[in-house]
Amino acid sequence: MSRLAHPRLSATIGWFTAALMPLAQACSDAPVDEPPPPPVIAVDRPAFDGEAAFDLVVEQVEFGPRVPGLSGHQAQLEWMIARLESLADTVWTQPFVHRHSETLQPLALTNVIARFNPAATERILLLAHWDTRPTSDMAPPDQRDVPVPGANDGASGTAVLLQLAQHLAAEPTELGVDLLFVDGEDFGPTTDDMFLGARHWAQRYAAGELPDPQPRYAILLDMVGDADPRFPIEGYSAEYAPQVAQRVWGIAARLGYGRVFPREIGGPVQDDHVPLNEVGLPTIDIIDFDYGPGNGYWHTPDDTPDQVRAATLDMVGEVLLELIHTGG
Repeated sequence: MSRLAHPRLSATIGWFTAALMPLAQACSDAPVDEPPPPPVIAVDRPAFDGEAAFDLVVEQVEFGPRVPGLSGHQAQLEWMIARLESLADTVWTQPFVHRHSETLQPLALTNVIARFNPAATERILLLAHWDTRPTSDMAPPDQRDVPVPGANDGASGTAVLLQLAQHLAAEPTELGVDLLFVDGEDFGPTTDDMFLGARHWAQRYAAGELPDPQPRYAILLDMVGDADPRFPIEGYSAEYAPQVAQRVWGIAARLGYGRVFPREIGGPVQDDHVPLNEVGLPTIDIIDFDYGPGNGYWHTPDDTPDQVRAATLDMVGEVLLELIHTGG
């Protein structure tokens, strides 16, 4: 993913910030150097298991780089499908081939979709990318040929969704939930060869080729495991799905996570939510784009599990569980 300026955000910022002001008065943020208070849960539901999600981050990284065409990519795909088939009501894949715009190399890619309560007409979609980047383009020159381990950039969002699958299997909900694991988000080096799985899913959605019922909105998780987390409202999310952002950040505030989910609009980020918004599905991106000192771990060999925290995964998972159990 990459951050780009966007000229139409200024009009959105004024009214959206005003709409969020009551939420700011509903919770007092803890200082940055203090842990968040225990969440104030509004419904009777299980707690999210951040430690289990962290173990899933480690397990993914142990497969090696999940770069299309490498053994780690195939190993994770098989592991992920088997895990989801043991938990979800319905699991299917979307295999497709993308020809690289520069090398013309064919890339065999696969999206994985898991459905919970498939008959429910009220549905939401949660997604994350499961692949990793083939090169460390933000590292020093002598390390740029090293594939990114992808503990935060790839494994963190996937781990939260996989752990949510565990909770949804144990505690079914009235809300229908679709989990989408998209491939080919990070291949690159340019955006012509990124967000491939999201684009493929969006094309199928726009063509009416996906099973009904369809979700009302979607939430993307990307880079959600940083040791020093901060999730401002991403710019495109505020522009294209403001009601969804208000709902999610409002839940975070009520749970006591206002310091980590500040009610302010951050920069727009080119990511997997953009293709979904382009075909009319309101989609937000929960993303902490500043990863490590000076963003120093992003797209480098230092994106490893020791830079990820179970407590951060736990907060993101708690927000999503609260959202699901309060009806989406």
